[in-house]
Amino acid sequence: MQMLTKFESKSSRAKGIAFHPTQPWLLTSLHNGTIQLWDYRMGTLLERFDGHDGPVRGIAFHPTQPLFVSGGDDYKVNVWNYKTKKLLFSLCGHMDYVRVCTFHHEYPWILSCSDDQTIRIWNWQSRNCIAILTGHSHYVMCAAFHPKEDLIVSASLDQTVRVWDISGLRKKHATPISLSLEDQLTQSHSSISNDLFGSTDAVVKFVLEGHDRGVNWCAFHPTLPLIISAGDDRLVKLWRMTASKAWQVDTCRGHYNNVSCCIFHPYQDLILSVSEDKTLRVWDLNRRVAVKTFRRENDRFWFITCHPKLNLFATGHDSGVMVFKLERERPAYALNINTLFYVNKEKSIVSYDLMRGTSNALDSVKELGSSWIPPRTLSYNPAEKLALVTSTADEGTYELVGLSNRNKSDTNIRDKGDNAIFVARNRFVVFKKEESVLELKDLSNKTTKVLQVDSIKPNDICYAGVGNILLFSENHVCLYDLQRAKITNSLKFRKVKYAAWSHDNSQIALLSKHYIKIVTKDLKEVTTIHETIRIKSAIWQDNNILLYTTLDHLKFALLSGDTGIIQTLESTVYLTKVKGSTVYALTRSAEPITLEIDPTEYLFKLALLKKDYEKVLQLFQTSDLIGQSIISYLQKKGYPEIALQFVEDPSTRFELALECGNMSVALDLARTIDRPEVWSRLASESLNYGNHRIAEVAYQKLRNFERLSFLYLTTGNQDKLQKMAAIAEKRGDYLSTFHNSLYTNDAEQRVRLLVQCNMKPLAYLTAKSNGLEEIANEILAETDMTEDKIKMPTLGARFTTPTVVKSTFEENWPLKSSSEATFERLLQEKMEQLIIQEPMDMVTAGESEDEFQDTEQALSDDEEAEALEQDEEQAEDGWEVEDIPLDEELVAITADDASAVNLEEVDLWKRNSPLAADHIAAGDFEGAMKALNQQVGAVNFAPLKDRFLEIFQAARVYAPMFDTLEPLTVYLRRNKESEFDRLKTLPFIARNYSSCEANELSDAYRLFKENKITEARELFIKLIHILILTVAEDKEEAENLSTLIDECRSYVVALSCELARREMKDEDAKRALELSVLFAAANMQPVHSTIALRLAINLAHKQKNFKTAAFLGKRLLEITSSESAKQAANRAILLGDRNPHDEVELDIDFNSEIYACAASLSILYPSSSQVTCPLCGAAYLPKYAGQLCCVCKVSNVGATARGRRFF
Repeated sequence: MQMLTKFESKSSRAKGIAFHPTQPWLLTSLHNGTIQLWDYRMGTLLERFDGHDGPVRGIAFHPTQPLFVSGGDDYKVNVWNYKTKKLLFSLCGHMDYVRVCTFHHEYPWILSCSDDQTIRIWNWQSRNCIAILTGHSHYVMCAAFHPKEDLIVSASLDQTVRVWDISGLRKKHATPISLSLEDQLTQSHSSISNDLFGSTDAVVKFVLEGHDRGVNWCAFHPTLPLIISAGDDRLVKLWRMTASKAWQVDTCRGHYNNVSCCIFHPYQDLILSVSEDKTLRVWDLNRRVAVKTFRRENDRFWFITCHPKLNLFATGHDSGVMVFKLERERPAYALNINTLFYVNKEKSIVSYDLMRGTSNALDSVKELGSSWIPPRTLSYNPAEKLALVTSTADEGTYELVGLSNRNKSDTNIRDKGDNAIFVARNRFVVFKKEESVLELKDLSNKTTKVLQVDSIKPNDICYAGVGNILLFSENHVCLYDLQRAKITNSLKFRKVKYAAWSHDNSQIALLSKHYIKIVTKDLKEVTTIHETIRIKSAIWQDNNILLYTTLDHLKFALLSGDTGIIQTLESTVYLTKVKGSTVYALTRSAEPITLEIDPTEYLFKLALLKKDYEKVLQLFQTSDLIGQSIISYLQKKGYPEIALQFVEDPSTRFELALECGNMSVALDLARTIDRPEVWSRLASESLNYGNHRIAEVAYQKLRNFERLSFLYLTTGNQDKLQKMAAIAEKRGDYLSTFHNSLYTNDAEQRVRLLVQCNMKPLAYLTAKSNGLEEIANEILAETDMTEDKIKMPTLGARFTTPTVVKSTFEENWPLKSSSEATFERLLQEKMEQLIIQEPMDMVTAGESEDEFQDTEQALSDDEEAEALEQDEEQAEDGWEVEDIPLDEELVAITADDASAVNLEEVDLWKRNSPLAADHIAAGDFEGAMKALNQQVGAVNFAPLKDRFLEIFQAARVYAPMFDTLEPLTVYLRRNKESEFDRLKTLPFIARNYSSCEANELSDAYRLFKENKITEARELFIKLIHILILTVAEDKEEAENLSTLIDECRSYVVALSCELARREMKDEDAKRALELSVLFAAANMQPVHSTIALRLAINLAHKQKNFKTAAFLGKRLLEITSSESAKQAANRAILLGDRNPHDEVELDIDFNSEIYACAASLSILYPSSSQVTCPLCGAAYLPKYAGQLCCVCKVSNVGATARGRRFF
């Protein structure tokens, strides 16, 4: 028996504790006068109640209403509503400390006892005292209702325990009757008499005397006619009662200080008591002997209680409160195909057929441990029909049980061990924790090998395949090979309790109290899931979806880390198997149950993760999947266009259309909704995407003439500007008319408007400055003034409207990339592939040029939408630069703060950053070249010329001034800190990781997909040049940039191998096969590796290299999700098993990682002697050291460099 702590809080001395009957809540009344409401599952303090003056001793929840009652040293009994968090009322009548208060389970009564030597019963609905029980001659320390009968038990410091009969009170107050006026007056006089002399409705039935000192606590047994009491004489006494008498049964001795409280175990024949001797003791009810003692070092215990429905206990001590269990409620079970073996509450091993729903008791293990300690684990051997059952009793015991008639014996083998599991047909391993020893035994319990694992100090073991086990230590999980007696893999993960293996043994779910870590069979981490509620069990579905349970939920988890709730559980269950929409589980009472679930949500998320859009479409069409949570999930994962296809609510569709940039759909929806705020959103977002035509429609709907005029001005639409001027004039809007006349440079219109507004001096000045002499003279004549009386300012050149370089109103501006119609296009491609796809046969001679395209069409995994291409300036030739010596350091501009204030913006850029891109933006090309030479060994800067110019131009904007002045240069900044401190300014750098991924990378993927591998190779090289001069916002983005450069380099080398193979003659079959294998071995996206592997398999079959094809087929099975590719891989493996030889011998070690020398395209291994390019990381044979890299064409191979820097 052990104390399993579930929750512990630190506070002042806890004098009272109460469990909520349904919620995971705990009320604690403290000596400092505070009442705390805790969520013991989450370990959080929910609320604090202050209403007592002095210590609070009694506390209790109402069994059904949102109420609780408290009693304290201020003589008050307070009734609270925990929903409104308010004190409802106080019941006053006690004249000394209130010790205990509780609700009746059926009637609206509150029971309280006090140091005033009385017990009171209150009606909390009428707020009256309905009975006063007098008879004790000292403090009444405890009082409690009987759970079923009309009885009350009380304990007092007068050394007695009294049992009270309240049946008369029930008949009087619980039965509704009508009273006459005389009866009401009589009852009123009776209540006054009760206050003085005590009530006759509640009478003493028994007085139990036996304690030598004061009695602190008493309690009824929940089902038996037993009473328990505890007192200052350090004894716990057991009493039995009948209808006519009560007597002492026995005494439990062992405490050596005052016993504060005691209770009956609600489900076991046990007694629990706590004492001021700092111990909690568990007693056998039948034998009245101590079973277990739990001791605290510095805290005296004051109170103990049990949960009304669950197997939980709570105790209060000097330092706070603790919630615990005395036994594990997880049943011992094991699954063999469709048969579940488990140990029930009667300690019998039962086999349960999951498909038929029938059970059969096979054998009993009652002798294993004590009756109140259930078995811990069960391991089943299907070959020999044997079971290993372990228990924590007697410091760890296991029993080998025969479950069939041929191996069943009268006496089972029993021995010492903390855990025992089968690891082979005729072997099992026994783990002994204290000695850190693994004993390998045969079926006769004879030890064949002893393995010492004290270096790991494991806490438990778990089965991990034939001859292997998992060792769980405090901070690590280790995969241990029993045959070789060594650890093969390890993983850092704290306090693992259980492990669940997937059906194909490729994944393991490691379960701790609040975490699930999914790892591969080699203990490589895949994802981690966190739960605030305790995790209880987990099981894998066939498609590698993990189902797991917490205390009150059944949930799912995908390998991507996505989780969700399948359904809420009424009680905690332990999963055993899942098949389709049926989940099989065991309850805490060891009873098998079946749960029907709806798997639609996690099947949809899995299909979305695999980009199986056909499945996504099917799920949408056949289920009511769309809801706010699914829409939010699609938006979070970057698929708003998918939700857009199925959502019907116009407002929701409008928001989704804006998010995915589908402006045409958003326009249609705005017309349907037709609200001003919708048109305003549409106008703003359409301008953000560069679609000014839709913005024009939105402004027209809003009748926002000012913004329409400005939009026509910026797009150069002079005709519509004239119309806007006419509309403003008709509307009589002088300000709008004046603005439009400025936009169109209509000086006559401005003069007329100023005259109408009686602003003739301004009108005269405007006419005169614009050369309108006749109109100026007319204005002058109207004012009866002559020209010589007017002093005119010096006039400059006449204002002319700037010449439109290119009209942009005829088409939209360059659009921001959007996901418009991505789902439709990808789904259409998928459906086309399903139509044209045919089983792929082995290629014949002459098909080498067409096979790439055919394979790509059959297997292409849907890519992102093609980004819009942007025009770029053509690079000029002959951009010569000097070589920079490696030992020359880049000298950054430095200045103290005082002098830095006067520095130019570009000088601050160079001062604040060591990055080459920032120096380029500042115009310091030489400094940038030095930085690149030091960081990545760059010596040839010609390929980077376009990128240099792009960064320099994008960091500044030129605003034209007057004809005689130079344009105003506005420097663009990228960091927010510069808004408050100019000295921290950094330049804006064109392109970031996201834009490169959305544009160049997606274009390169598309070219690869279209079999334009020459163009794809050049684009990957260009992308390397862009990325090396890209700036990251944080370390994570810097790592992404570096990873993307490595990926581009892999693609360049791989495509070089494929191009070289295509250029070869047919007679050199060995070289062609080597290049094909190198192409397939490259680190590319799974869809592209699938294409390369299928090409290599086809070529190997063509050359009758069946062994090589089989190896490539196994690799293909690991990465592909295409059914046709899996079929091709299985065919290759099957042919390789039948013909395990190669016609053309290849000098390749397939058991090791291989890659190509970027220059010779020969095979390299990690252990080979090699040198690398410091910029792109391409590998070369040592003889190419010092030569220009064939991939990036910027750095020398093997040059010394500091490394890439982006942040």
